[in-house]
Amino acid sequence: MPLLDAMPRIRGLRGRPRHRPRRLFADRGYDFDKYRRLVRARGITPKIARRGAPHGSGLGKTRWVVERTFAWLHQFKRLRIRYEIRADLYLGRLQLACSIICLRRLKTSF
Repeated sequence: MPLLDAMPRIRGLRGRPRHRPRRLFADRGYDFDKYRRLVRARGITPKIARRGAPHGSGLGKTRWVVERTFAWLHQFKRLRIRYEIRADLYLGRLQLACSIICLRRLKTSF
């Protein structure tokens, strides 16, 4: 819940910026009625996978994008194990890795 409170304004569409997302996707670890009630009270539709239900809920499609991105970033060993103490050096390596990943994707698409 503190993460939802600290969320910045969401930009995009014209008009007044929203303060919260429309939906919240979460895995089975957050499948408690308490969390569903708290999220609904904030005007957000919870999309939380149920425990014991088969994996056909469709939430895996959204999670797959995140897992794939982490796999791409973990190809770079210095990002997988954070050796840098300074955050600016780590951020520089992260940006360089993202640039290399985008370059590789562009090369394969042409």
